[in-house]
Formats: sequence, C-alpha cells, structure tokens
Amino acid sequence: MKHQLHLLSVVFCTLVLLPHGLLGTPARKEKDDEAGSSVPLQRVKRGWVWNQFFVLEEYTGLEPLYIGKLHSDMDKGDGSIKYILTGEGAGTTFTIDDSTGDIHAIQRLDREVKAQYVLRAQARNRLTDRPLEPESEFIVKIQDINDNEPKFLDGPYIATVPEMSKIGTSVIQVTATDEDDPTYGNSARVVYSILEGQPYFSVDAKTGVVRVSLADMDRETRENYTVLIQAKDMGGQMGGLAGTTTVSIMLSDVNDNPPMFEQRLYQMSIPESAPVGSVVGRIWAKDKDVGLNAEMKYSIIDGDGRDTFDISTDPTNVFGLILVKRPLNFEKKLSYTLKVQGANTHLDPAFHSNGPFKDVTIVHVSVEDVDEPPVFDLPSYYVELPEDADIGRLVKTVSARDPDAANNTVRYYIEGSTDPKKYFYIDITSGSLMTVRPLDREQVGWHNITVLAMEMYNQRQIASVAVTIKVLDVNDNPPELTPFLEAYVCENARPGQLIQTVAAVDPDEPLGGHRFYYSLAPEAINNPNFTLRDNQDNTAWILTRRGDWSQQDQSIFYLPIFISDSEQPVQTSTSTLTIQVCSCDHEGNVMSCNPDAYVQPVSLSRGALIAILACIFVLLVMVLLMLFLRSQRKKPYLCDEEENVHENIVRYDDEGGGEEDTEAFDIAAMWNPHEVHRPLGKMRQDMIPEIESLSRHVPQPCVVGVGSGDGNVHGYVLSKLLEADMDPCAPPYDSLQTYAYEGEGSVAESLSSLQSGASNNDHDYDYLNDWGPRFKKLAEMYGVLETNTSPMW
Repeated sequence: MKHQLHLLSVVFCTLVLLPHGLLGTPARKEKDDEAGSSVPLQRVKRGWVWNQFFVLEEYTGLEPLYIGKLHSDMDKGDGSIKYILTGEGAGTTFTIDDSTGDIHAIQRLDREVKAQYVLRAQARNRLTDRPLEPESEFIVKIQDINDNEPKFLDGPYIATVPEMSKIGTSVIQVTATDEDDPTYGNSARVVYSILEGQPYFSVDAKTGVVRVSLADMDRETRENYTVLIQAKDMGGQMGGLAGTTTVSIMLSDVNDNPPMFEQRLYQMSIPESAPVGSVVGRIWAKDKDVGLNAEMKYSIIDGDGRDTFDISTDPTNVFGLILVKRPLNFEKKLSYTLKVQGANTHLDPAFHSNGPFKDVTIVHVSVEDVDEPPVFDLPSYYVELPEDADIGRLVKTVSARDPDAANNTVRYYIEGSTDPKKYFYIDITSGSLMTVRPLDREQVGWHNITVLAMEMYNQRQIASVAVTIKVLDVNDNPPELTPFLEAYVCENARPGQLIQTVAAVDPDEPLGGHRFYYSLAPEAINNPNFTLRDNQDNTAWILTRRGDWSQQDQSIFYLPIFISDSEQPVQTSTSTLTIQVCSCDHEGNVMSCNPDAYVQPVSLSRGALIAILACIFVLLVMVLLMLFLRSQRKKPYLCDEEENVHENIVRYDDEGGGEEDTEAFDIAAMWNPHEVHRPLGKMRQDMIPEIESLSRHVPQPCVVGVGSGDGNVHGYVLSKLLEADMDPCAPPYDSLQTYAYEGEGSVAESLSSLQSGASNNDHDYDYLNDWGPRFKKLAEMYGVLETNTSPMW
C-alpha cells in the first residue's frame, strides 16, 4: 500500500510540476519564433521540491497532520528564505513553517466535504521580501477511506405487482448511494442482498431490481408482503459497511375469480300499493376480486315478470336492485318469477380459462294485498257554469269505487278549505255536485274545489279529485263613468270648446267586446251650458255651449250623463260629472278654482301666533333670571358706619392654617420677601381684599427717623400701622400678614419652619435684646433677656 502511494505521488508530481517549471518560458519561445529557430532551447532548472501531495481523510491524531514540504535549491539553511502559502484553506486548514517549508493540516479533512485543495507557493527573501522563485500552484488531494455506509435515499419503498405474476417479473428497483470515492478502491462498490422476503421475492445483487421468485401468488390468499433489502459496500466483502431499507409490496387484483350468487333462489314481497320505481329487493353475485374486476351487470333473462319488474346496478356496481316497472294489482296477479343473470363487466383474457365469469339465480316476487282507497273514474273534472245559474242546479256527478275485492260503499264530501263560502253541495251517496248560493263571475270567476271519496267502513281510506268550475259571464252590470272623474272649465272658455273626454267601465266581459252609448240624461238635454258628443269609440266629449264663465256667479256645475251597453239584457246607468269653474292663463293652465281666494283677508295662522307668544314668554323668563342673579351677587366690602362690624368678623372667622394655608397668602412671600410685589392675580378665595396686602414690602427709604438695627423693624411696623389707620375701609381684624415680613431682609432671617430642619445647630437669639421692650416677652421665652439693658421706647 505504501509503495502504491509513493508511486502515485511521483506520478502526480511529474504531472503537476512540469507545466509550472516552464513558467516564463512561453514568452521567450514566442520571441524565438519571431526571430527564427536559430536560438537553441534551454532547459530551465527547477528549484522547487515537494515530498508529499496526498493525505488521508478523517485524521484523528492530536498533532497537526504533516502534508508535505516546500524547498528551494536557493535555500542554504540560514533562514534567509521565507516560504509563503496561499490559496484554498491557507491559514485556516493548512499552515506552513515559513522557515522550513513544512506544510501541516490543522483541521480534520473530509473528502466528502472537499476532495482537493488548490494552493500556491512563493519563496521570498526574508529581508528584502523579493521573490526568489516564481509563484507556483500545486494541488493537495484528500485520499478516501471507507467511512460512509450505503444509504437508500428514496426508501422505504412501496411497490405493487399483479397477483399470479410469473417468476422473474420485475417489481421495483432500489438504489443505494455511497458517498465514498467510487474511483478509489471498493469503498463505493455496493452489492444488494435480500434479508427478509424469501421465497416470494429476490433482488439482483448489482442492479437492485426486486423480482418475483414464487409463481401463482394469490391476492385473495395474501395481499401484502414486506421485503428487507441490504446494500453493502466493499463489494460485499467482510469489513464493508451496510445499509438497509424496506419494500412494502402489495399484490394488485386481476379478474381471476368468476362471480357466484349467494342464493340460488331469492324470495321477495312488495305491497301492491308500491309506486313505480320502488325497490323490491337486492341480490348479489359475490366476486372474490375487487374494484373493476368485481363490478357486475345484472339483467332479467327470463320469467313472467319481465314486463312488470326491472333490475339495475347500485352506484357501487356490485349489487343488483329489483325495481317496480309497472303498477301492481293484487286482485289481478299475486306473484311473479324472474330469472336474473349477473356477469363481470371487465374480463381479463389471460384468465379466460377460469370462466365463465357470470352466474344465474331465480327471484320470486309476491304481491301483498293492500286496502286501497277509492279510485275516481277520472283523474280530474272540468265544468262551465253561467253565473245566473239557479240555486240547486246540478253541476257535475263524480264517481268513485273501491278497487279492493270487498268493494265497500263510497261516501262523498267537499273539502271545506277549497269552498270556504259554501257555494256548492255534494250528495253524500250519489256524488252529485250542486249550487247552494248565487254565483257572481265578477267576484269569483273560477272555483277549484276538492271532492273526497271515503270508504264507509274504513274512513282512513280516502281519495280526492279536483273539480274545476268556470263561471261564465252574463250581462248583469251596468256601465259607469271612470270613478273619481272631475272636470273644469276656464272662465275665458269659448263656446264649443272641449273641456273633458269621458269613458265608461263595465265589469262584464262580453265575447264581442264592450260597446257603450253616451248621451245627456233626459233632464239635461236642454242644458244651456254644456253638450255631449258620442265619439262611437266608447268615449264621449263634453263641450261648452257658451262663454263668459265666472266663478263669482257659479263655481260648480253638475252634468248627468246617461250610459248604456250593447249586450242583452241591456244595462244602463246615469253618472254625474262635476265641472268646476276656474281662472286660467292664456294657455289654459289652471290658476285658481276657489272663488274665496279673492276676498279672504290676510291673517296669521294659529300656529304662527302660538310661536310668537312662546318667544315672548322665553324672553321674559330670561330677563327675570338675569335680574335675580344680579341681586344675588356679593355686595362689595364697603365702609359703612351703620353696617354691623360683626359681619366682617364673620367673613373672616377662620384661622390660618400655618404654612399649609396656601389661600391666606402666597407661601413664596415667606421664602423671599422681595417677591411680594407681584400682580394680584391670585387672591384669597374666601374673601375679596379691599386693601392692599399688609405683608407687602415697604421700601426702607420711606421710613423716617429710623436708625439701623432695631429701627428697621420699628419703621416697618409703624408704616403698616399708619397705612391701616389712614384707610377708612380697612376691616377691624388683625392679620398675621402684618408680621409676615421676615427672611432675607430681616436680621432674624427666615422664621419659617419649612427650613428649620435644615440645620441642627442652636440659633442665637441675642439680637432680641436689641429690639426693645415690645419684644421683651419674646426674649424672655428664648432666655436671652439682659436685665441691665435700658428700654428703647
């Protein structure tokens, strides 16, 4: 094995290195060709040496795998040459010792991932980085080992083969693939064998074709088979890797079994009242085959019932259905015999010798007696009757009988819902239909009644028949003018002017059509205002006889018109046409037909008057509400000697809430006294101050005769006192705001407790001795009173 690897290495070196050894030579050769062939060819000395170019895959050692060595004949071993490796995997998969030229693999190599790597080598001077050799390309091939077992990528397989197939019939071909190198050794040479499924099937060792190995396998005996196939590499030798797959083989059906009826004689029965198309029964010629091979066609080939019964195949094409072809009558025939044949519809010539593929059976059908309802002699009755027929007139006589052998007596009735107004009556025993009320074609032109026939001794047996009666027309209604017809005549109408065309209606319908005659009633023949002209087309014109019409003289005229028809007996009527006098424009368009429109005074309607009064009432309510709200406003805090002073005290009967009382004054005034000169935008909510805030800062220059130190506070207090005394409207109450001046402008600085917790140091209250007798009590409270201090005021 090592000898073979060495030989392959030498051959590969020769094939790979020879072209690269001629780098630069083709250009020189082209020049020589151009100059002529006089210059002799020179052999270029190769200075590169490689020791190994093949490496086995899947190396699992701990040390890097040695690949080969790069060496130049210019390398003297002094380390002046630097070897550089580039190309596929350089630096990641392969590394090179730049001094010795040794190449190692630092990653696990897998031929199935990448079979070869193309690398480029370069030798350079380590100091000048000048290339000493031309860059050359070489290939490192990964040598295959048997590390992959064969795999059935398409498995497991499912196959079908016809039953009764001959030995050697191909079923399916299975294919196993091996990722090892098929060009090297036997790692990828696969051999197939069958592990399970004998003796029914076999597999070709080279091709993987599964074949039938047992003849006459019957689907009706066993239908499914499972075959286990193995694929082994290394040509099936010991040590090879193997893979398996399963093949599920199902025997498909062929028509090799003839049908056979389960019974040789079928007994069936059906009542005589069964309608045509009813199913009498079902027969089955059983076939061991399935699908198309089991489909049957049934036919009646003999028997006395071929004209009375029929047979068809059910939707599955397996069963035969006996059907009623004609109505049955127990009284005429009690039973029938049928000879039925069932045959396969799809035959297989290969199994024709197994036939015949048909069978015959006998079907006996008995007809059962049924108590049937009466039967009318006609399926329906039609009668025409004039509307002036007398009461009690015979319309029609219906007849029904009991078809059973008992021939029971039949009684007749009219179904009440078909004759709700009781126009007709039927004799219970004879079936004579008569009128009991006058008929009117104009109200009901058709009568559709249902007559019932019932057996006297079995009232559940009832039959019905429809009797249609058409009422014929008789001229019994006079013609009349079209209803709701009115006419008008203009005041400027001229004599002989057409004012209206009238027409008549008649509910009667004579066969020859209507023909009406018009004329003025006898009492209106000499009418001086209007005349009538019959147009001989069932219409008439109303014309004026005079002019100069006036609404003031007479606004409405009534014109009686006499109308008659042409049928016998002749019907007449008189209708009155109302004619109104109207004022019209020059084109004859009506402007007004009311004579009172010219004299009616203009006046307001009741609705408009009510609306005006309602608006006035709403305005009054709004005015009163505004006055009431104005009277309820707060009175200003005026200075009135007679006003009870306690009222002001009541208005300020609350006590300040300390630093949380944000409504009495702005808390910012205690933090910074210079900010008290702000607009009076936020005032106390419980009262409206009538004077300026007593806590505002008084400019120090305004205080006269006040020295430094204690004079500051003294002057401020006097200023505020003077301001309050001079204000005649100031309320008689004390305000804490008077003493609110403290903070940055005070010797005591801020007295607020908001910042009292900022420091734990004790305050020095010695300055209270300088404030005079008025603060003596305060000085005593803080224990800083000097007994020998003389009073200031």
